[in-house]
Amino acid sequence: MFVLVLFQVHVKNKSCTILRYNNSVADIGNPAQNTSMKEIGKITIYIDADACPVREETYKVALRHNVPVVVVSNGFLRVMQHPLISRIVVDDSFDAADDYIAERADANSIVITSDILLAERTLVAGAITLAPTGKPFTNDSIGSAIAVRAIMADLRAGTGGKNAANANIGGPPPFTNADRSKFLQVLHESVLRLKRG
Repeated sequence: MFVLVLFQVHVKNKSCTILRYNNSVADIGNPAQNTSMKEIGKITIYIDADACPVREETYKVALRHNVPVVVVSNGFLRVMQHPLISRIVVDDSFDAADDYIAERADANSIVITSDILLAERTLVAGAITLAPTGKPFTNDSIGSAIAVRAIMADLRAGTGGKNAANANIGGPPPFTNADRSKFLQVLHESVLRLKRG
């Protein structure tokens, strides 16, 4: 069932419009002036925002190119106040943020996520999909990334935390300033590629 409710909220002489989609809430500001909601054919950047270390970098590139950003999370996150930036808070059900992004991603979208399964879904939709390290997910690389994810999950499940010597099977390397710089460059190039068509 599809439920869409739009209502006006007034707090201390300030007004904003709230969009409610099923159990998701979007703070879309003043709809008469807002450019942050997805328009057909317009480039949009979606951030899978829970634990995303490059939100500020994404805003920087998006504002430089005048591209809207949709920040999607399961809980409240502080985001930059700007007409190009919107916040979507989905319910806390499993994969709600992933579902929101995957349902909207298309060939004019850039998706920022470290979730490999969401990356696969957005690639199928035709979106450019980037990890926070700046590494692009591609149709050629996603299969091996999913396989490694499954192997690591099996290894973690197999250790069961019973044997401390086997419990440390590693994880991703720490996020570095070099990762941040690479992300900025790759996102900038991705926006330019979409603008060129």
